[in-house]
Formats: sequence, structure tokens, C-alpha cells
Amino acid sequence: MRWLVDGMNVIGSRPNRWWEDRPRAMRELIADLEGFAATTGDEVTVVFDGRPLDPPPEPGAVEVAFARRRGPNAADDEIARRAAADPSAASLHVATSDAELARRVREAGAEVEGAGAFRRRLDDAAGS
Repeated sequence: MRWLVDGMNVIGSRPNRWWEDRPRAMRELIADLEGFAATTGDEVTVVFDGRPLDPPPEPGAVEVAFARRRGPNAADDEIARRAAADPSAASLHVATSDAELARRVREAGAEVEGAGAFRRRLDDAAGS
């Protein structure tokens, strides 16, 4: 299975005061995704808004991407662009609860899973 993850949307699905340390929350999600990819063998890409992490995360199984531009919906636009450009979009699963982004990626042929459901999937994989 191939996943394209709306990073900040998945982070925001759990009100654990992530907004107090956004880089820490991003690194924790990346670590969770790395564990998920190792457990499931799934291909995972996460896309974030904002500036790239400094220092950047260590290379791993998960592709970590940042929106090409700044501003509102920047990561959404990057995710939609990637889905539209994917020749195998029908095999792509996008993790987001953003209704407009979900509509856009479905139009490209991708499947959508809500951020909360995907977070539970991550938790289940960590418990395996």
C-alpha cells in the first residue's frame, strides 16, 4: 500500500498540545511513520507546511517533504499535485481529514482515510 500523509492534519487529530513545539510534533510523527512503514512494508510519504526541520530528519523509509511554497493550503496543494501527477493514483491512499483536499485527491483517483482513523492505524502498528 502507498500512503501520502497530510502531516499537520494527522498531528492535529490528537490534541496533545503539539502546537507548543511544532518541530517536536513533526519529528514524533516521522518516527511513528517510520515504525509503521517498517511494520507494514507500506510506502509512506509525509508532506508538511512550513519550513523544513533543522536539522533535517535522518534518511529513512519515509519520504519527508515540505510544501514548495508558503502560505495557506500549501501542503494541501503539494499533496493534490502529487496525487494528480501519480500514474498509479488508484493505488494511493491519502491520510487527511481536510474535506477540500479529500475531494481533490479523489478526483485524481486516490483513496482517502481520515486523519483520526490513520492515527489509530499508526497506533495499532506500534502495538504489533
